[in-house]
Amino acid sequence: MLKVLDSAVPVACWSCAVAHNDATLFCPHCSKIQPPPGGDYFSVFGLVPHLDLDLSELEHEFHRLSRKLHPDRFARAADNEKQWSLADTALLNDAYRTLREPIHRTEYLLKLHGAAIGEEHSGKDRKDPSRVPADLLEEVFELNMQLEEMRAARKMGETDAELQASLEQAKRKFDGLMDEVDHDLRAQWKAWDEGDAGARAAAQKAMVALLDRRRYLNNLVRDVTETLGA
Repeated sequence: MLKVLDSAVPVACWSCAVAHNDATLFCPHCSKIQPPPGGDYFSVFGLVPHLDLDLSELEHEFHRLSRKLHPDRFARAADNEKQWSLADTALLNDAYRTLREPIHRTEYLLKLHGAAIGEEHSGKDRKDPSRVPADLLEEVFELNMQLEEMRAARKMGETDAELQASLEQAKRKFDGLMDEVDHDLRAQWKAWDEGDAGARAAAQKAMVALLDRRRYLNNLVRDVTETLGA
């Protein structure tokens, strides 16, 4: 089940002046639409920031709120309500797209807690030996040579069936390694969602490392796919 946020900063409704939390899209007293709320994407759905979400319930709540925010419902409303309808809808869509995807959700939550995640923090040069996972160093070196050979052959209008088969096999292996990373990430979710501060700190460190590994593997798969499809 979705875990619902039970505390937030109180604000006064612009219409009825009754206090409500600043994460809601509609006033619980008069049901009037509210300006885009503060807080994070989880609070848009009234959720405690957790990694293991019930996606069917998340989707149900998304569609429910989307219907309530639809601009057609505000065709005769005041200008501020019309503007909030559009702004709240955009926020809702961004929040849903992020939270429904496991990797995006994990990255987003960790960033909320100060984790440095992304290419800008891990370095963008895939060929930099210092960035290659130690267990993949030899394979990545060989892969880079094969990719260059394939690109050179393609420029000459030639085909190399053996080289293509080798690259396809490499892609399947890297896809499998990404699946292993995803499995390991999910194993850390429980430690994050249910653990104390110490357990969360350890889970965060583990997940940041796993996400960096996954990003690296994804770049390898992308390069092989692009080269084979050239």
